[in-house]
Amino acid sequence: MSALIEDIRACVVCAPHLDAGPRPIVQFSETSRIVIIGQAPGTRVHQSGIPWDDASGERLREWTGLTSDIFYDPARVALVPMSFCYPGTGTSGDLPPRPECAPLWHDRVIATLPPKRLTLLVGSYAQHRYLPLAKKQPLTDNVRDYAAFGPSLFPLPHPSWRSTGWMGKNPWFEVEVLPVLRQQVKRSLG
Repeated sequence: MSALIEDIRACVVCAPHLDAGPRPIVQFSETSRIVIIGQAPGTRVHQSGIPWDDASGERLREWTGLTSDIFYDPARVALVPMSFCYPGTGTSGDLPPRPECAPLWHDRVIATLPPKRLTLLVGSYAQHRYLPLAKKQPLTDNVRDYAAFGPSLFPLPHPSWRSTGWMGKNPWFEVEVLPVLRQQVKRSLG
């Protein structure tokens, strides 16, 4: 597994498309019982090299009930974005994850993880890849219908500043979904 992490960290496949240059950021181990599949690192994460080291990460830790110590322990939590490198900035925020990354690395990473695990699918990019019906319905419906995806997959909105407005329009998320999410996270950690 350490060879796989080294291979990922040395990856330059997307280098011609990355204005900030490649800096793959990922965390996992063969014992990770929770897998968080997000979008891609932002500028702050690219600079620090620490996954979810920004306001979105703070909100995600709040949603899950995970302390920083547990969240950043690869023996417990895998942090596997759809694109391991910061994709750059577009006209309305960060660019989408590079399409080369997940097909190149995800299956290999997922194969190293325990079969019994909780996978949090954070945002539409992760949901489109891992939920069979996600492409046919909006993210809000995926999140509302979280129970339909079974106990091992849990769709979530992206915890960026934009989710504040989304949460205001969907108050059921905090009342109905977050308590179940926290229970599943706690159960997965044992």
